[in-house]
Formats: sequence, structure tokens, C-alpha cells
Amino acid sequence: MKQKNEQIHTTRLLTYLLIGLIGVLGLVCLYYGSSVAPGSRRYDDTDSRLDGSDPVFGGFSRNRDLVDLLDEQGYYLEVPKSIPICDMKYSELIPCLDRNLIYQLKLKPNLTVMEHYERHCPPPERRYNCLIPPPKGYKIPIRWPVSRDEVWKANIPHTHLAQEKSDQHWMVVDGEKIKFPGGGTHFHYGADKYIVGLAQMLKFPGDKLNNGGHIRNVLDVGCGVASFGAYLLHHDIIAMSLAPNDVHENQIQFALERGIPSTLGVLGTKRLPYPSRSFELAHCSRCRIDWLQRDGILLLELDRLLGPGGYFAYSSPEAYEQDPENRKIWNAMYSLLKRMCWKVVAKRGQTVIWSKPLSNSCYLKRDPGTLPPLCNSSDDPDASWNVSMKACITPYSARMHKERWSGLLPWPQRLTAAPPRLEEIGVSSEEFHEDTKIWHFRVIEYWKQMKSVIQKNSIRNVMDMNSNLGGFATALKDKDLWVMNVASVKMSARLKIIYDRGLIGTVHDWCEAFSTYPRTYDLLHAWAVFSEIKERGCSSEDLLIEMDRILRPDGFVIIRDKHSVINYIQKFITALRWDGWLSEVEPRTDALSGGEELVLIARKKLWTDGFMTI
Repeated sequence: MKQKNEQIHTTRLLTYLLIGLIGVLGLVCLYYGSSVAPGSRRYDDTDSRLDGSDPVFGGFSRNRDLVDLLDEQGYYLEVPKSIPICDMKYSELIPCLDRNLIYQLKLKPNLTVMEHYERHCPPPERRYNCLIPPPKGYKIPIRWPVSRDEVWKANIPHTHLAQEKSDQHWMVVDGEKIKFPGGGTHFHYGADKYIVGLAQMLKFPGDKLNNGGHIRNVLDVGCGVASFGAYLLHHDIIAMSLAPNDVHENQIQFALERGIPSTLGVLGTKRLPYPSRSFELAHCSRCRIDWLQRDGILLLELDRLLGPGGYFAYSSPEAYEQDPENRKIWNAMYSLLKRMCWKVVAKRGQTVIWSKPLSNSCYLKRDPGTLPPLCNSSDDPDASWNVSMKACITPYSARMHKERWSGLLPWPQRLTAAPPRLEEIGVSSEEFHEDTKIWHFRVIEYWKQMKSVIQKNSIRNVMDMNSNLGGFATALKDKDLWVMNVASVKMSARLKIIYDRGLIGTVHDWCEAFSTYPRTYDLLHAWAVFSEIKERGCSSEDLLIEMDRILRPDGFVIIRDKHSVINYIQKFITALRWDGWLSEVEPRTDALSGGEELVLIARKKLWTDGFMTI
């Protein structure tokens, strides 16, 4: 009887194992069947290219329900042992600013309003699923502060600007290096002297443009290679140096290689991705922008971005002073800005500085029907992601702090003081200060983990991919670096707090590629970013490839997220070539923790010349 029971038990066990095996095979068949179905693409699929020959398009495809099911059980499918390398012709690819894509998709942007320089992202089936290679001979960038004045020519092998702008001292080729004398289109004697000249025009104490810390955030449009922004740093001023990827291509790439805060962007049809009242000074030195077009809509965008009493410094070449056409433009600008209630506060030669009003009183005194009109009360001046510019003046709201500098303390006190606009986003001063303390501790812990591999001045360009209130960047205040604070579209209202603290940042959707050149950041910090895009159905693998694109060789990623997210990302580390150095810890739980978290820190390797491309 005992033997018979054992036989029955064995038979049942075999039956259960067989049923389980059939179930697993069924799931696998379901997965692979769905991944090769029309409209989806396997990672290693090399067929059905859009142009019949290019093997770099197509992202990872995942059966979400199956992967989520297996995530819970610790299984991870479709993790490649290696990721292919893109062809060398893509070494400077910016996916959402790729003009070739505009032609291939047969888009018809309006060239007269610069639509072709605005973002046009590839559809999912045209996203790159390969790693962007560095140019031949690439070297680890020269470290700051030496990099302000010189970079390796091999890293950005473009010398046409040195020839085209030789009389303006933008840059000079010197053997294996490209050097930057500090000149510019309008500051022939150097940006440092030009900056002092602006301070003298405004009669600021000690000829210091920061005016005792009250001028901190500057928007420099049409910035060239950002020498103006580079020399502002010495004055405790940080500039968002902005220029499009236009005929002077690579100017922003040079700026970032130098370690200067800068970004790609254009005054076209969309609002710049910054909240209202972000800057104390806007600057345009022969930036070749038609400020009068479309009823002055570009000047009205500057008006939105400037705080109460903010300045606009505009310079044009001295040679244009007696030119009849130039005088006509000047007169038209004066007329427009007068109707916008701006006042001239200083003029010297071909440089004029205007000031924005402090209140609505001037607007209310204008004659009925005066153009430009005031914006509708329903317009949100802080909405900036993919929002069209409006040809209207943003009036001050009743609750807005209208005094000069928006009631902010001077720099550096404003960095840690609770700004008045906290109440607009429903955050108390106590919560603000607690956030600052938490990030101070978190950053200390990060640096403890990396102390054995971080070299002096090896980290200069930093990105916080989910900036929240700016606590991460604030915790780095004593280090000689700068942070691009990125707010998600959902949390974009918090970006105004970043600027109120005297920091800079932008709004971005991480389901798309970022507007920057490859190899521009030394450190990427991603707190809960992967969890957020996963909830929206976007691809973690696409984001990993995008992070690799903008990360410099020898650079670090710090990813703080849920256990399941970190465990999944771990599987890609070798394929991404991020295994130059690796650390994973379970951090202490704090008030910002979204459940149990892990911190993964990885370092990207410098590829050798022997890598294979596809």
C-alpha cells in the first residue's frame, strides 16, 4: 500500500511539472509571437529597415504584460549581451534636432520663423537602438578651469568657425587644441572687459555686474561659443547660453566641451522651456534675431522670462550706427518696447539696456487698442513645454511679488532661502528646508561611494534628470561644477523654484531625446526617472541608450529607483559598456523615499579605436 501511494505521488508530481513546463513554453511563445508581430520589432531584428539598408533604427520591443509579470518573479527577457555601435556618421547625432529627419519624413517647417531649428523627434519605429560612437582620436576632455580656454580638437573636429570668425577672436586652432581667447562678435577686447562695461553703464557698485548678488540668472541668446557666459561665472552669475544648431553648427558643442552652462534652443514658434520670471538679465550681442517680426512676439517672450525690473542688454556692431536700415530697425524697436512699457536705462554707442516695468500701472495707462495687448487671464505664463509663443504681454497677477528681484534674497543667500513662489506650488517652507537637508545627506553618501574613483575636477557638467525643488544641485554648491536641472512635464511648475534659488534648468519629457550633443555631461543623476516613464508606457531601454549618448566617456550615472527597476537596469550594464566601475547599495529610507530603493552608480568606459560599428 505504501509503495502504491508513492507511485501515485510521483505520477502527480510529474504531471504538475509537465503542466508547468507547458505553461512556461506557452508564455515564451506568446512573447516571441507578439514581438515579431506587425508593428513591433525585436532588438536584434535586422529586417524591414525603413530605407532598406540602415540597421540602426528601431527600439527595444517588450510585451509589457509579460515582462511586468516576469519582473515580479525575478525574470528578465530580451536583455542583450551587447548593443551595436552606430555608424561613425552618427557620432554627433541629436535625434530630435536632426534636420535629415525633417527631409526624410517630408515635413514642411516654416523656415522664416525658424521651425526647422525646433524639436522634431523621430517616431518610435525610427529611434536609434545603437550606441553613438566618439570621433576618431577622442580624448577625455580637458578639465575645468583649463577647459574654459582650450579643448581637444579631436573631440570636436570642426575648425570652420575659427576661420569664419578669425577677426572676432572666437577661437583659434593651435596644433591638437582649439583655444578660446575670450573674444566675441561685439566684445573685441574680451568678454571680461565687456562685462565690466555693462556694469558701468548700469552704475552698479564696484563695476560688478552681479549688483551685490541681485543679478544671478542671465539668458544669453545667440551666444556663439558662450564666452560671455564663461566670463560671467567669475562674477557669481550663471547664464543659460542659448543658440540653435544652425549654420554656426557645433557652437554649443564647443561651449559644453569647455564646461560652460549652455543648451541648444531657438526663438522660433514655441516658448523656451523655462518658466516666467526666470532671469534678471537677457543679453543679445549681434545675435541676428529679427525682434520685430510677428508683432514683436520674440521680445514678448523675453518679457515673459524676465522678472520685475529685469534688464535687456542689446548690442549691434558699431559699423551699423550710420546705416539707414539699421537706424530704421532701432526706431521700430524703441517704439515697440515703449508700448511694452520698457524704459531705456543706459545707452553707450551701439549698446542699449532696457528695463522691464515693476507693476501693471503703465499697462493700465495705455490707450485702448494699443498693441501688443495684454494676455488673457486664463493664460499660464509658466507653461512652456511645446506651448506656442503668444504675441501679448503677461501682466502681473495680484499675488505676484512685484518688487524688483521678485522679493528674492541676493546670491548666495537665495540658494537656501525659501522663495516666495513656493506657495504657488503648494509647498511649505518647512517642506522646502527638509528637502534641502535630505539631499545634502544623500549627496554626501553618493560621494562617499565614489571617492575612490573621482579625480579632482573630473566632474564639471552635471544633469539632474528629476530636479524636484533643486535639492540635489544645492547640495553640490561647494563643488566647482554646474547642474542642468531637468523638470518633467508633470512637475514643470517646480522649475520656477529652481530659478528662484539661482540655479538653471529646463523642462523635458524623458520619453524623448534631450536637446544636446553626444558626450556633454560628466554625471547624470536619475532619481525615480525610470519608474515615471514606465508608468507612462515609455521604454527604459530607449532611455538607457539616450543617457549613454549624452554621457561622456569616464562619466558616471547615479540611478536611484525601485529594486525591480535597478535589477532590470543591472542586466544592461555590460552591454552599455558602463562597467568601468560599479557600485550598488540600499540607501537609508527618508521622507522622499518612494518605498524601498536601491542606488546604482556606474562609470562609462572610454572605447578604444578598435570598436566595431554597424
